[in-house]
Amino acid sequence: MRVFIPATLPLLERWSSARLIDAPTGFAVTPALREWYATGDAEELEYAALTHAARASIRLLAEDADAPARRVVVAADAEQAVPDAAAGRAGVRLTTPLKLESVAAVHADDAAAERMIRAAAAAVSAAEAGDPDAEFAFDEAEAIGLSWYATQEIPDLLAGP
Repeated sequence: MRVFIPATLPLLERWSSARLIDAPTGFAVTPALREWYATGDAEELEYAALTHAARASIRLLAEDADAPARRVVVAADAEQAVPDAAAGRAGVRLTTPLKLESVAAVHADDAAAERMIRAAAAAVSAAEAGDPDAEFAFDEAEAIGLSWYATQEIPDLLAGP
């Protein structure tokens, strides 16, 4: 199962060094996502799961003000992931850590997006409480496309712009 794991650049660096991804949750094409997104093909469903992970990455950035304000999503193949409704319709709980070799790609913001991503991270609590201005900051961030990085490009991504 392809799982999209929210991260930050410091988390990605730690996981790369350890060669192990110890994230407890991720996002995937779950039965609940399939039911909600009834007309989508496999690629659209995976994109929806990736979008959920990118949103969760913003929440991680809200908790780590020292991290560069760039969303990071690790796409990996997991043998065991259990749907986790508490994390949303695409949420899954990873039952075991993933080896770095299971990573298929990494999706991340370019450095040029940092201003908007930082604004979205600062607005997380207010957006979740329904503040329209904060929701706008979140929507602006979500409109930014993530760049795709092959696994051999992870060191370049971590080295910075």
